[in-house]
Parts: sequence; structure tokens; C-alpha cells
Amino acid sequence: MSESEKKTGLPVFGERPEGEEKMDILEFLKVVFFGIVEGITEWLPISSTGHMILVDEFVKLDVSRDFWNMFLVVIQLGAVLAVVVLDFKKLWPFHGKDPDRESNWNYISQNPRLAKLQGFADSYVNMNKIVLWMKIMVSCLPAIIIGLPFNDWIEAHLNNYWVVSVMLIVYGVLFIVIERYNKTRTPRAVRLGEITFKDALLIGVFQVLAIVPGTSRSGATIVGGILIGMSRKLAAEYTFFLAIPVMFGASLLKVFSFGFSFTGREVAILLVGMVVAFGVSILAIKFLMSYIKKHDFTVFGWYRIVLGILVLGYFLTIGRG
Repeated sequence: MSESEKKTGLPVFGERPEGEEKMDILEFLKVVFFGIVEGITEWLPISSTGHMILVDEFVKLDVSRDFWNMFLVVIQLGAVLAVVVLDFKKLWPFHGKDPDRESNWNYISQNPRLAKLQGFADSYVNMNKIVLWMKIMVSCLPAIIIGLPFNDWIEAHLNNYWVVSVMLIVYGVLFIVIERYNKTRTPRAVRLGEITFKDALLIGVFQVLAIVPGTSRSGATIVGGILIGMSRKLAAEYTFFLAIPVMFGASLLKVFSFGFSFTGREVAILLVGMVVAFGVSILAIKFLMSYIKKHDFTVFGWYRIVLGILVLGYFLTIGRG
């Protein structure tokens, strides 16, 4: 227990807890709850970070503020692993030798060395999947260039109920407006191979909007995909794939920033949160992909608006009064 805790008897944010390595049943249930919230909200366009910040207003984990800020990001890694498991065949570009598979190339080079290289690639590599990963990397560039420099400032000034509530409402309205606009349009891209590098860059720009809590990374990129001509299903699928490098990168940065100096209790909290988020995400992804076959995202827009208004009303009249 830190000196501040000895004086007050309460945990103090900003100081790492010492001792108390075991996680009691109440803390375990809290972590499970956070994992469930993350697993559901990471893939639905309703803002996982926003929901986690709101839940934190009512359900506090007994951890330091530094650990909480790291946990808020790293728990998303569990959710992202669900995409890796569900779509591994779509994403993994390498395979065992198969000389009979269809060629990756429109023509075979007359140069013997290049032709041999093309043949090797045909036998072991799916070039369409390599190109897909190149497009995903292009989509990551705006977040790296624009998002990273402002990360600490956003964490310090925007991770609060007021910003989350406003952004829930604003993007809820945008979802409804864009879905009505989209009813009269025919998508020009319905398959992964039809996404261009320009499309990938534009989606990356939309993803930058999600650095503001309450926006929703999936919501921003899905809306962006729809606006530039992608089908709803394709926009959602590409958004899931884009989450893999984004969340892996963000998680590594947070862990490095935290310093790897975890207590056994902190490791347990991370693992439980990630495992629960992974299991719930499997169900959430399957639900969403089934849902959008017959429905649009209007219901999520109304959900965001109602939730934003309720949260604002609570904190303006009761929670902060």
C-alpha cells in the first residue's frame, strides 16, 4: 500500500499499487464486466472507448490511473484477436506448395529469373492477400501521422463523460443522415479486391476522427467506407481487418509507455479482460455481419443519440450535482 493509501485508506490514481497481488472476487467480476462491454462495443459502431469511459464513471477498478489508461487500450487486443481467428483464411497470405493453383499474374515474364520468381510466388503466396495488407497499411498512415502526436493530449483532456456524450449524439445523427442518403445509391465496391489504394487512404483519414472518445473507430471507418462507395458489408469487413494492426500497434505503445513493470494482480486483470473481450467479440462480430445483411445502421444511430442524452442528463442533474 502506498503512503497516500495508508493516510486515506483509499487507492490513489497515478500511484501504482504495491502488494495486494491477488484479485478478489469483486475485482474479478468488474474486469469480466469491462471485458463484456469491450467485446460488444468494439465492433458495433457505438464507441468501445466511449462506453468504457462511461462505465468507469460508475464501476471503478482498484488500479492506478496509469494502468487504467493502458488497460483501456490493451483490452482491445483481446477483441481484435477474434478477427484473426474468424478470418484467418481470408487474411493469411502464405500457403503450402500448390503448383496447380491459379496464377497471381496476368502474364508471365519472358525473363527466366523473373518468371521463376513468379512461379515461386504462385506456389506459396496469395498476392491478392499481400495487396490487401498493403492497402491496410496505407489506411494506418493517417492515424500514425496525425493521431500519435496528439494521443497524450487527448487522453488528458478528452477522456470524460462530456466529450463522449456529445460525440455519441453527433455521430448518431450522422449515421441516420448518411444511411438515408445511402438508400438511393448503388455501391461501386462490394468485394475486398475492388478497394483501391485511394479508398484505403480515405478510410484511414476517416479513422483519424475516432481519436476523439465517443466517436467509434468502427463507426468512423464504416461511415467513411459507405460514403466513398463501398457496400455496408464490405465497409464493416474492411474495418475489422484494419483493427488488427491499429490495435496491435496501439497496445504495444501503451505497454512500452507503462514500462512493463506489472504486478501479478495487474497481469491477471489484463489477461481476464482480454480473454472475456475475445469470447464476446466472436459473438458480436457474427451478430453484426448477420445483422447488416438485412438491416442498416440507423438503429445504432438512435442508440447513440438516446445514450448520449441520458448520460448528459444524468451528469448535469445528478452525477455532478
